[in-house]
Amino acid sequence: MVCGGFTCSRNALSSLNVVYMLVGLLLIGVAAWGKGFGIVSSIHIIGGVIAVGVFLLLISIVGLVGAINHHQVLLFFYMVILFLVFIIQFGVSCSCLAINRGQQEQLLNTSWSHLSNQTRVELETRLDCCGLLNDTLSMGQFRMDYANCTAVCKAKNQCYTCGDKMLQHSQEALQILGGVGLFFSFTEILGVWLAVRYRNQKDPRANPSAFL
Repeated sequence: MVCGGFTCSRNALSSLNVVYMLVGLLLIGVAAWGKGFGIVSSIHIIGGVIAVGVFLLLISIVGLVGAINHHQVLLFFYMVILFLVFIIQFGVSCSCLAINRGQQEQLLNTSWSHLSNQTRVELETRLDCCGLLNDTLSMGQFRMDYANCTAVCKAKNQCYTCGDKMLQHSQEALQILGGVGLFFSFTEILGVWLAVRYRNQKDPRANPSAFL
């Protein structure tokens, strides 16, 4: 069977949807890891990536069922929704790559200021750090946080600031999410094209008069 035939199109579309499942799980996993430092969850882009990952996982299941059964309705909705997922995923991935350290620091400062002292102490103990950022803009807040800090590192006098730890963690997560999401967003255009092509092909196993 030539590659443009019915069987090849079905196998290619099925394989592509299996890849989409893996990509969806990868996006969800890395984004959840990016949320692991608590305050990093304030970067709402990471929440958007989780939503895209879940949506991609669900639509890939629909596409896989539609490809195996050559289901016209499922393939139609698959094409439309996958194109929408491409637009959203492309935008979110570009946002992940575009956000700079200054913007991340601003988000962290805003979130930190809304935390209670007890929550800050718990976060410092969990991350083994003291204070958010030791800079001139928040020196007073940093000194107060450092005085209340109960992290193990304080006794050793070898503490990193929590901001530095969280920024490093979030930067890694954003770069991975942005790179993976951007790369695989273009394969979704291939998925739409394959679905259109496959949907309009006749199933040689079916009654030709039943073809729509």
